[in-house]
Amino acid sequence: MRALPLLVLLMTTTASAQDPNPAPTPAPAAAAPAPCAGAERRAFDFWIGEWEVTNPKGQVIGHSRIEPILGGCALAEHWSSATGNGANDGKSYNIYNADLKRWEQFWVDASGSRLMLSGGIVGAKMVLEGRQDLPAKDGVHQRERISWTPNADGSVRQLWESSKDDGKNWTVAFDGLYRHPAATGR
Repeated sequence: MRALPLLVLLMTTTASAQDPNPAPTPAPAAAAPAPCAGAERRAFDFWIGEWEVTNPKGQVIGHSRIEPILGGCALAEHWSSATGNGANDGKSYNIYNADLKRWEQFWVDASGSRLMLSGGIVGAKMVLEGRQDLPAKDGVHQRERISWTPNADGSVRQLWESSKDDGKNWTVAFDGLYRHPAATGR
């Protein structure tokens, strides 16, 4: 029973030692914005989704899945050619480079080719350009330009053009219409 008076004495001493006018508790700090937030980083989001890709004649030429990765800081493309043999399959990684204020794409495919592009929104479409590192057999460094145009029906047109005269003339290398499989009825 001797412990009870000692406990009461300790509680009283502790309570009287507390500051009668304690400082207010500071408000919690505001949460930092997400590292990849901002409208410029969402400019290519119209391309996100599962897609069936057709050529201008309406023939299925492939399938593509575009997904946000790394907390929304990048987009990954997974392209599968309709040939089904994997020889024309590829992937791209797309990111908004905040330091350079531009979009960048790194494309690799099953043939061992790669392409690096950069650019941004031009009008209502994403336009990325680049130049082949090695010259073609004719000694010319070919330029590449790819544009993605979102359409009112939810589809996206991807137009890939190449130039052998430093952008004076362009030829179509790929023209695909990306549509969600549910919209195609297949």
